Amino acid sequence: MPYKKSFHTGKVMLISYGHLVHDTYTSFLAPVLPLLIEKFSLSYSLSSLLGLLQRLPNLVNPFLGLLADRMAMRWLVILSPSITAIAMSLIGLAPSVTVIAILLLVTGISSALFHVPTPVMVRKVSGDEIGRGMSWYMFGGEIARTIGPLMVLGAVSLWGLEGIWKLIPFALASSVLLYVKLRKIQISDEFRNQSDIKGLKETFKQSTPFFIILVGMTFFRSIMRSALSTFLPTYMMLKGETLWVGGIYLSVLEIAGAFGTLFWGYYSDRIGRRKALNIIVYAAPVCMFAFSVINGWASLPVLALLGFFLMGTTPILLALTQDYGT
Repeated sequence: MPYKKSFHTGKVMLISYGHLVHDTYTSFLAPVLPLLIEKFSLSYSLSSLLGLLQRLPNLVNPFLGLLADRMAMRWLVILSPSITAIAMSLIGLAPSVTVIAILLLVTGISSALFHVPTPVMVRKVSGDEIGRGMSWYMFGGEIARTIGPLMVLGAVSLWGLEGIWKLIPFALASSVLLYVKLRKIQISDEFRNQSDIKGLKETFKQSTPFFIILVGMTFFRSIMRSALSTFLPTYMMLKGETLWVGGIYLSVLEIAGAFGTLFWGYYSDRIGRRKALNIIVYAAPVCMFAFSVINGWASLPVLALLGFFLMGTTPILLALTQDYGT
């Protein structure tokens, strides 16, 4: 039975909850990275490659879209949080950097499998308010990156780096809840119907200009975001702060980003996607520069502003993509 054009709050919130659980575990790397650097005597170059490995599988997202009409995509939404949680929570037990790299690669693959179908599922239950739906979806992800650093640092304080595997059961229980609530939502037909309308070559030809712009914006935004999300705690420790202070700074960045995603996606429904993006594109670099030159706790409000603008692009870009596909 197809959904009407109304906004289905309960379904949107549940998908946002799944996003929260999944991304809570993917955010474990940055807070524990200083401990891994010390444990394995890693260089900063090698440390940056670990973060890259976690994001590398995102390059296969277009191919996952092509395979979507042959898969029950809702199962990816249900199972990926548990797969990601298991991989990330075993990092503390890893005996070598090679094992850590494999775990991060598994995490990246699981993350890619989760993030391809979920925006389509959100669009299906958001009616005519796609920007609002994407805002709530990304709000879950950003809140996760606020909770994740505090959660893993708390686990390290209680059980040590080797004991963070004890956080796995929460994700397993969440996958059970997602199975109960989401198992009947069909989304593969959304991919299939789109692929039936146009041939692959024609679709690629018509979509290329749009996605070149989209990829360009995403690339330059990702440089800023990746630097902050991966190295902010390490950066703060190099400035003489403690690991907990680094975790607090990362949480402030992410919670400000959470409210940014909630605001900008909803606001883009009102003023238009292009106008909202123009504001963010100019504001984020200014905040980034200001944060780099201000020292001490005075930099915290600037960091919050940076998160508010920087993370706000994601729901807008997702809404643009879904608008383009309709």
